[in-house]
Amino acid sequence: MNLLKTLGAIGGLTLVSRILGITRDVLIARVFGAGMATDAFFVAFKLPNLLRRLFAEGAFSQAFVPIFGEYKNRRGHEETKLLVDHVATLLAIILFVVTLAGIIFAPVLVYISAPGFVATPEKFDLTVQLLRVLSPYIFFISLVALAAGILNTYNKFWVSAFAPIFLNLSLIGAALWLAPYCNPPVMALAWAVFLAGFVQLGFQLPFLKKIGMLPRVRISIKDAGVWRIIRQMGPAVFGVSVGQISLIINTIFASFLAAGSVSWLYYADRLMEFPSGVLGATIATILLPSLSKHYSEGSSVEYSKLLDWGLRLIVVITLPAALALGMVAVPLLATFFQYGAFTAHDVLMTRNALVGYSVGLIGILSVKVLAPGFYARQDIKTPVKVGIVTLFATQAMNLLFIGSLQHAGLALAIGLGACLNSAILFYLLRKREIYKPEPGWAKFLAKVGLAMLVLGLTLWLGMGSEQSWLSDSGWGRVWRMTGLVAMGMAAYIAVLWLLGFRLKDFSRREA
Repeated sequence: MNLLKTLGAIGGLTLVSRILGITRDVLIARVFGAGMATDAFFVAFKLPNLLRRLFAEGAFSQAFVPIFGEYKNRRGHEETKLLVDHVATLLAIILFVVTLAGIIFAPVLVYISAPGFVATPEKFDLTVQLLRVLSPYIFFISLVALAAGILNTYNKFWVSAFAPIFLNLSLIGAALWLAPYCNPPVMALAWAVFLAGFVQLGFQLPFLKKIGMLPRVRISIKDAGVWRIIRQMGPAVFGVSVGQISLIINTIFASFLAAGSVSWLYYADRLMEFPSGVLGATIATILLPSLSKHYSEGSSVEYSKLLDWGLRLIVVITLPAALALGMVAVPLLATFFQYGAFTAHDVLMTRNALVGYSVGLIGILSVKVLAPGFYARQDIKTPVKVGIVTLFATQAMNLLFIGSLQHAGLALAIGLGACLNSAILFYLLRKREIYKPEPGWAKFLAKVGLAMLVLGLTLWLGMGSEQSWLSDSGWGRVWRMTGLVAMGMAAYIAVLWLLGFRLKDFSRREA
């Protein structure tokens, strides 16, 4: 398997999903703006996402994939299938209980996650209503994550990469057609998320059946593999919750700031998700099964080379993306969101948050490579400890920045915290001799730095004044942004090519 080719294919599907995600956010911004309704929806949607990451995509995958890969590589099909049956049944039971608790205790959860909403009873009640509709999404999307972990181990990466497209299509349809029939209109978005979770799970089931891994209801509390996963999930849940706790605390802070602060942070985060989702999530998805395989085979040299390959890809793509997001934040936000209820003021407020986030983009994506370096070795405690340090550091920075920078200070704290997280993980991988950098890093970084300098000059000369973007027409902004992005990409790629970079240099084959 050519990892670069696989990364390109999966990244392409993820790119389609992200483009649809931006489209959905453009429509949400145009229809609902940035105010009480969107603040309520984004807070309500954040809670199921938190639990999803605690029980599935984050903690569960980190614990399940390495052990499942070990079963697949060392044991027969029957033992592996039995493990899947026992894990799926237990996970479904736990998720059902969690979902029911989310519906019953919705007012308490909203009070904890956004206490500032209590001062506006209408906003608080709306958030509770939305959360009750959204809670079943926890059940569906967590089982989707289980299916994705199984399919990715069998190199069926494209299935899990395609599934999120259904969520974006569902939200787009709700914003365009369902909203006028709902009271309040924002409730359409909650029902769209509910439907998308059901469809995403149904989409993956035929592919599980094809590889003989469609789960059956079988309960066993004595399965040794299940208990290994549970023991790994303990620290994994705690580790993932550290990052999510940081986001919840940010939401709590934002709920006390000016109306729209939660939405401004959300829209800035959505643009940040574009590079982090396309590259970060994709490379993490591909790396974990491959690293687990090398670890189970005792191939420490190949393990280190694979980490090196991932880090070089992150650097060559992430650094220019961070520079571009920071420099052209207003043109990007005006082009995507400044329509209908989303005003020029909203663009400028969201710009402040996006600049703060962009500072930490390299840290956010580096963690996607460095953390699997521990997870694949079934060492989850180390990233947890690092996460705890990062949590306290991030909250200290929140207190330091929020007074002067308001919501932008919260974004900056998240970005700097991610850089601290990645720096500590990198140090520990080097100290334990798990990762040994390949030769040529200094020359590599110098070439990327020169290409970024040319990119920055190109964007600065081609952008013009920020005010011109705020006052331009919608299509005028679209054409200008298309040209600016094309010029920036062409300049960066041309300099790298002249300095000797070739696509084949990043090609890597895995058995």
